[in-house]
Order: sequence, then structure tokens, then C-alpha cells
Amino acid sequence: MRIISGKLKGRRINPPKNLPVRPTTDMSKESLFNILNNHFNFSELTILDLFAGTGNISYEFASRGAESIVSVDGDYGCVNFIKKTAKEFELEINPIKSDVFKFLERHQGTYDIIFADPPYDFTQEQFEKIVLDIFAQELLSEEGMLVVEHSKFTKLEHLPNFSFEKSYGGSVFTFFEFEHEESDEDETEDYEDEFDTEED
Repeated sequence: MRIISGKLKGRRINPPKNLPVRPTTDMSKESLFNILNNHFNFSELTILDLFAGTGNISYEFASRGAESIVSVDGDYGCVNFIKKTAKEFELEINPIKSDVFKFLERHQGTYDIIFADPPYDFTQEQFEKIVLDIFAQELLSEEGMLVVEHSKFTKLEHLPNFSFEKSYGGSVFTFFEFEHEESDEDETEDYEDEFDTEED
């Protein structure tokens, strides 16, 4: 596993083998960040990384200049690894050990990008609850984007604020945004085209 872009491009991440994680692959990660890169200036972002695991996604945001990153995971080993790696790489990442559902219930804050990568064996209801809780708690900024990674067997396009989804291998990224004017919808089509280009 490696950081694919930014000031730490090429740096390898070697988490312990006993961590209960399924990291987003480098190829999927690159395609995801191509979309986000067309929509955001990373240096100005506040990030919430849910089910952060090894911190794979958090490091990518930090490498690209994001300076406000909260990484949440329920496993002590994952949180400790993120703390260790953030210190080693001198990254401003705030790891929090918490059950994600409990975190969403009580947390107050607003984020420009929220990325959630729950275990693929979560139920449909659990995936839906993540999305619904984020919007109910008003954790996403007005111009922000929620991205949920899941398997092809989970369907989220029926939920409020659904924007679009893209498949890559066995993974699907589903994007949620508040409703925009028509010009913004046209831009969303451009992001999808960029994703398609990277898959070729």
C-alpha cells in the first residue's frame, strides 16, 4: 500500500497484518481522487474518514494538503497505527477510537468531505443508517460530498441526496451531495467522465 499523490507520493504504508481491515486498492483510490480533485481544493478542506482502518484515505488527503482530518475507527490497533504513522509522516490527523454509529449520534461538526468505508458484510440497513445519520446530524457542509465505499451487492442510489455512483472492480463508490443548480449537475457529469477515463 502506498500514497499515490501529493507531498508524500510514493511513500509506502506497512500496517500490521493482524489489523481487521480491507484497504481501498491503489487503483480504486486513484480513480476516486481524480473525481475529488476536480471538485475541491484539498488545502481548504475539512475531512471526516469513517471506518478509517489503516488510515489509507486519511493519508491521501493529508498528502494533498488537507490540514483538518478526523479519522474514526472502532479498533484500537487501527487507531494506534494511524497515530504512529501520522507522527512519522508529520501529518495533522486526529484519530478517534469510537464505534462509528455512536460517534455519528453525538458528534458536532461540519465537514467538506466525508468518506465512509464500512465492512462490506454490513447489512443494507446499516449502510443506509450511515448515510441517513450523517445528513440528520448535519455533518456535511452545504457544498460538501459524502462518499461511501461498498460492494456491488449494496444499493444506495434510492437514498436522499444521492448524486451518482461509480464501480471499480468489486467496489462501488456512491456519492451524495445536496441538490445543486443545473450548472453543477453538468459538472458532475464531467467528474463521471474523468472516472471513466481512468478506468480504461
